[in-house]
Amino acid sequence: MTSSASSFGSPSSPSDAPSFPYRLIATDLDGTLLRSDETVSARTRRALDTAGAAGAAHIVVTGRSVPWTRHILDDLDYRGLAVCGQGAQVYHAGEHRLLTSVTLDRQLAGLALAKIEAEVGPLALAASRDGLAGEVLAGEGYAVQDGPLPYVKMDDPAELWSAPLNKVYIQRPGLDDDELAVAARAAAGGLVDVVMAGPGIVEILPLGLTKATGLSLAARRLGLKAADTIAFGDMPNDIPMFGWAEHGVAMANAHEELKAVAHEITASNEDDGIAVVLEQLLGG
Repeated sequence: MTSSASSFGSPSSPSDAPSFPYRLIATDLDGTLLRSDETVSARTRRALDTAGAAGAAHIVVTGRSVPWTRHILDDLDYRGLAVCGQGAQVYHAGEHRLLTSVTLDRQLAGLALAKIEAEVGPLALAASRDGLAGEVLAGEGYAVQDGPLPYVKMDDPAELWSAPLNKVYIQRPGLDDDELAVAARAAAGGLVDVVMAGPGIVEILPLGLTKATGLSLAARRLGLKAADTIAFGDMPNDIPMFGWAEHGVAMANAHEELKAVAHEITASNEDDGIAVVLEQLLGG
C-alpha cells in the first residue's frame, strides 16, 4: 500500500476532522484487520486514517511474534506500536525496535507440558524464540499451518529449550483446539496460561500474560488508558483485551466465546467489519 500523509498506526493532529469518541483503536490482525490474503481493504484503511486524523492512535495487537508480524506492518506502511506474541512484545514498527519482551520460564513450561501429557497423552510441539529475528521451531508431528509463515524443523527435542522462548505451541491428535485448551488449562493452569489463538493454534504462555498486558503497556507509552480504547478481535485470546478496553467489538467470523463477551458484533474481516463500526462512530 502506498503511504499517506499520516503514517498508518499513528494519530494525526486534528484540524477539520470529524470527532471520534475514542483516543485508541486496538485491532487484532488475523481474522480481524487482515483479510484472508493478508491485506487491509481500502475502505478499512480510509476509516482508520480518518479516525487518526481525529486524534485516535491505532495499535495492532496480535498473537504473532514480531518476526511473523513485521513484514505485514512494513507492507502496510504501519509506523505505530504493535503488541505481539500475545502481549509478550511491544514493538515500534516505525523504528523496527523491540521495546519490551517477556519470556516463558522454560523450567515451568517443561513441568506444565509434563502435567498436560499425563492427562491427554504425548503432545506435538512447536516454539517461538524471543527477539526480533526469533525462529519458530516445529518438532516431529507438529502440523504447521498453511500459508507464508516460516517454521524451522526441530530434529532434536532438546533444541526446544536451548534459547529464550515467548511461547510453546501444542497439538494432540484426536482433540480439537477447544478440547485441548480446556484440558491443558485444567492440568497446568497454575503454572502457565493456555490460549486458543486460531485454528490449530493452542499456546502455552507465561502465567498472567495476555493481550491486555501488552496493550496496557503500549497505551501507557502513548499516555492513554482503557477508558480511551475500542478493541476489535475474533478469537478467545482477545477476551482479556475486551475485558480491559472500554468497548470490545467481535467480528462476525469470531469464535463464540469472544462473541459472548463482546459489547458489539460487526461484519466479518472480509466485509470491512472494522470500517463499518468506525464509520458509524465518525458519523459517516
